[in-house]
Amino acid sequence: MTRGAVRPHDDGARWPAGRPLRPAGQRGPSPDGNAARAALDRAVRHLTGLQDSAGWWQGELETNVTMDAEDLLLREFLGLHDDETIAAAARWIRYQQRDDGTWANFYGGPADLSTTVEAYLALRLAGDPVNARHMATARSWILEQGGVEATRVFTRIWLALSGLWSWDDLPVIPPELIYLPSWFPLNIYDWGCWARQTIVALAVVQSFRPSRPIGISIDELKTGGRHGRAPGPRRSFDARPLPGVRPSADPWSYVFTALDKTLHLYRPVKSIRRAALRRCAEWIITRQERDGCWGGIQPPWVYSLMALNLLGYELEHPVMQRGLAGLNRFTITEEGPAGPVRRLEACQSPVWDTVLTMIGLADAGLAPDHPALVRAARWVLGEEICGPGDWQVRRPGLAPGGWAFEFDNDNYPDTDDTAEVVLALRRVGFPANDAKPAIERGLRWLAGMQSKDGGWGAFDADNTRALVNKLPFCDFGAVIDPPSADVTAHIVEAFAAEGQADHPAVRRGVVWLLRAQEADGSWFGRWGANYIYGTGAVVPALIAAGVRPSKPAIRRAVAWLEAHQNADGGWGEDLRSYDDQALAGQGTSTASQTAWALLALLAAGENDGAATERGIRWLAQTQRPDGSWDEPQYTGTGFPGDFYINYHLYRLSFPLSALGRYVSGGSA
Repeated sequence: MTRGAVRPHDDGARWPAGRPLRPAGQRGPSPDGNAARAALDRAVRHLTGLQDSAGWWQGELETNVTMDAEDLLLREFLGLHDDETIAAAARWIRYQQRDDGTWANFYGGPADLSTTVEAYLALRLAGDPVNARHMATARSWILEQGGVEATRVFTRIWLALSGLWSWDDLPVIPPELIYLPSWFPLNIYDWGCWARQTIVALAVVQSFRPSRPIGISIDELKTGGRHGRAPGPRRSFDARPLPGVRPSADPWSYVFTALDKTLHLYRPVKSIRRAALRRCAEWIITRQERDGCWGGIQPPWVYSLMALNLLGYELEHPVMQRGLAGLNRFTITEEGPAGPVRRLEACQSPVWDTVLTMIGLADAGLAPDHPALVRAARWVLGEEICGPGDWQVRRPGLAPGGWAFEFDNDNYPDTDDTAEVVLALRRVGFPANDAKPAIERGLRWLAGMQSKDGGWGAFDADNTRALVNKLPFCDFGAVIDPPSADVTAHIVEAFAAEGQADHPAVRRGVVWLLRAQEADGSWFGRWGANYIYGTGAVVPALIAAGVRPSKPAIRRAVAWLEAHQNADGGWGEDLRSYDDQALAGQGTSTASQTAWALLALLAAGENDGAATERGIRWLAQTQRPDGSWDEPQYTGTGFPGDFYINYHLYRLSFPLSALGRYVSGGSA
């Protein structure tokens, strides 16, 4: 698979939205004694056939149509109008519309107002008439939900950029925040790295208050009502899930509302503003990656391009050229029923996909010196990040030694990928043990990135100041990076696999995990859906670290998994469990989530248990003839409650590990 190339149609794209490609009733092998082995062999053949000649694996990261709508709006803002590009993106957006006229943030999920408004705007840009049936249905629903006024702040920012909204009605982000020292509340390093890069660029954009009309009006979506998301309970996802509070009940809301009103009246000294903008520009440019991206993800990327353009960087400037070329590599184009369709990935995950696949193939019994594993390991070793990054603000004396999620994201290695890299490399046989120094550097870096409370966040240590959540423009997505159970578990497991279960960092991590267990026996999953993901990560880690399967924490987790197994033998969890904990562990069975549950049960010694046997049978029966599984459901998480991902290789790598460990008797 080549980045940015036209990709062949696969089971991740649906025509129209939500319709699986596999004919109903098509099944895998019968559940006899050899079914697991046969399913395992098919999956191995399928996955090894997907490896790139350079050694890596990469599956599509499917998100929602806001990526495509905002890409079109960015191109209009930069003067890059192209009718063919708009038409191809519009076809994809139309395919994703549901019968009720709406768009959702994940497969089968509830309609989302902001996503629907942005999709509607993109189709208006494409020339779809207001009175067309699909537009009228969408418009009717939007108005019922409070109209464009009730959308999130970031949607209304895009409207303001396009000449369709007033900047006076949006929260202010002054670029002078770049001067706040790292110890001062609300400084840029209080934000998670994804939010930090977005906010710096957005502060520049807002300081110009640009309005570049796109030649359409959406007055038909306005109601004249209140602005912003309607007040109501919203859960906090920046640590453990907690009941939300109404903004009116939070005293900080009054403080920041007053501050925002003051900032609207603020008129900076011109020299100070110019200096702040220069500092922001320098900060942004130094964080552009080799492939032209910022952080390897869409939000800071698009705002950085707009910020630099407003600061006078023409499209011909090398920084802008690299940025635009990089976006093209995140673009997928393929043939649809009515012509070419175009969609944009929010991110790409080659390191993550590669190491998970390596672990799965090793679990399946591939020899350590198998060419596929050795080739992958060589590539992974070449992706180690040995330079500085923002993580050093909190850990200035720590030597580098981590890996990032993407092809190019050297400023932001993450602890989760680094842990899985360690777990993958140790399964490969190298001459003279070539991977050992890299593994040791990775473990040393991970130990240094532990937060004070004993857990690990993904990108930064001690990124736990929740005050930024109270700011008026933080109505979308997680904005800080506190420790989470799934990341902490992966790191504990990596240390334990290397014979360092007694390392002080591991012991503190185990204590953190035991304290984080929910009352019902599960664990909350920050980066995957949700309690099944968290529990599937933590149980194997605790067992690897020396917690005996008979201990109460493990038995409660096993009981929770058994109680949430579906009647068909699989496991599934709808992403709405992030908003309503009562839905934990409930949803249509999926291959990835079934595998997560099985990995926990197998680690806990439940190899011959009824739940394990039924789960393995479900995987064998639902496998496609080519060795893969259907999985239109989204089981990955970007921002809990707001932004979700369908990792197209999750449906392959995790079932491979589960089947492999089952066939081998449960050992990794």
